Amino acid sequence: MCKLVDKYASRSPEEWGPLFHTILQRMIVDWYRRKAVRERVLGWFGRHHHDDENVDPIQNVKDAYGKTPEQEAHSGRRVAMLDSVIRGLPLRQQQAFLLRTLEGYDVKQTAQIMKCSDGSVKTHYSRAVHVLREKLGDEWL
Repeated sequence: MCKLVDKYASRSPEEWGPLFHTILQRMIVDWYRRKAVRERVLGWFGRHHHDDENVDPIQNVKDAYGKTPEQEAHSGRRVAMLDSVIRGLPLRQQQAFLLRTLEGYDVKQTAQIMKCSDGSVKTHYSRAVHVLREKLGDEWL
């Protein structure tokens, strides 16, 4: 509602309904896209996020101190290893991989963001995934 008021207050009242529903639809799609990305990223580190409508989300928050030192060290090493390999990729491959995998953009959106062709995005992404699989193994991706 706030976005509608901020951006479209000057529009005629007849346009408000369709604009509101368009904004709402985009926000819902973004929420599901972010949720899928979060679950994918958490899956890389052996954690999984499940929504249960009957349970308070606060009750699902894990105690950071509940992990054993070995679990913390293993998770930290995995994050450091992934970060190191991603940083070692050429910039365009980093961009394509992060935009497609973490941000959840499709090829066309990624191409617009990177200001290149769809084919170029596919090539950069494919090369990035190949390097990551080679250095980290298939279970990561």
